[in-house]
Amino acid sequence: MSVKLKLDRLSFNLRTNIISMDKGIFTTSAPGRLWEISVEGHKDWAFIPDPLPDEWEVSTDLWGLLVQAREELARLDGVGRYMPNYNLLLRPLQRREALRSSSLEGTYATPQQLLLFEIEPREPKSANDPVNSWQEVWNYNRSLELALSLLEQRPLSLNLIRAMHQALLSGVRGFQRDPGNFRRTQVHIGSDRRFIPPPPNEVMPCLDVLEKYIHREKGIEPLVSCFMVHYQFEAIHPFLDGNGRVGRLLLSLMIYEQCQLSKPWLYLSAFFDKYKDEYINLLFQVSTEGNWRDWLSFCLRGTIEQSKDALSRFDKLLKLRNQYMEQLKQAGGNIRLNRLIEHLFESPAITVSQFAKMCGIQYNTARADIVRLVNINILSESDIVARPKIYFAPDILEIAYGE
Repeated sequence: MSVKLKLDRLSFNLRTNIISMDKGIFTTSAPGRLWEISVEGHKDWAFIPDPLPDEWEVSTDLWGLLVQAREELARLDGVGRYMPNYNLLLRPLQRREALRSSSLEGTYATPQQLLLFEIEPREPKSANDPVNSWQEVWNYNRSLELALSLLEQRPLSLNLIRAMHQALLSGVRGFQRDPGNFRRTQVHIGSDRRFIPPPPNEVMPCLDVLEKYIHREKGIEPLVSCFMVHYQFEAIHPFLDGNGRVGRLLLSLMIYEQCQLSKPWLYLSAFFDKYKDEYINLLFQVSTEGNWRDWLSFCLRGTIEQSKDALSRFDKLLKLRNQYMEQLKQAGGNIRLNRLIEHLFESPAITVSQFAKMCGIQYNTARADIVRLVNINILSESDIVARPKIYFAPDILEIAYGE
């Protein structure tokens, strides 16, 4: 279709207040079919993806990326598998995932705000209260923890995905978007209706096929299969809201399960957020052109980058931990302070009352211990107005959450 014809069509649609998905950009290589639907009495088209293939031959130019991605992921898993306290690495990775996946959807919070909300959860006072965003990000983390708990009892399933969605949207601005239930109405992506997912009567058939596919034996590399499933989930778009966040959670869980990692170490939202336009466009190009190659190449590059990034952060955190322990030794530390240091590497925020409860000591004793860490520059009093007063470990925050 010529550019002029496309512009003429768009101009007509705008004049008549009708914006439709452009049927002409879907080529014969598209991995699905277009289905005519009616929107407010006007004809439009929805895309219904075909079932994913059971066989996929990795092209020669992708093999190098795939081998490197598997090697970096294996290195990350190897380090995590044998560390005495795996939460030293896992907890910061999970919180960073919650922050970056949420920012992809336009929900923003700082690491400090998320940590503050974890310590002292509170209800938003209004629709414009920034606490709304803090809770949405915190819900992402809670949804991940719920899914990991459920995975100890059963494999990935549609019911588990629904439970994740329920946890994600409970008590936040999307609560009216039917948390925990697959959609029963038509939705579209983009104000220009750039992409219209399957009509509601096709959602469950597509999901049933996808669930069976996840657990079926396939002649496809596990990493490649996980990235294909992520595309398929987003193309089906099974919820009224939260599809992107649930889909990225599902991706990390699938990689953990299907690549047989010791823990879910790999989180790709930071990479997807860094290259947000490419992420969105490549998902779209799979639907319109069947362009699996560029989508898979993108995801494999993300696996390499995020695996290296996680290992680099862990190495810096471990060195900092040893430095802090030496500082305590020279300053005449005690068992309580050693315990506080270990806590800070999992959660680099603390209040006096929280520390007192953790160690079973008096408030004044806990306060004196925290002041000692402030005096040797391990802790710093927050400038966030909060009661109770909160203290952060700035060096840990920078390594765990900085760019």
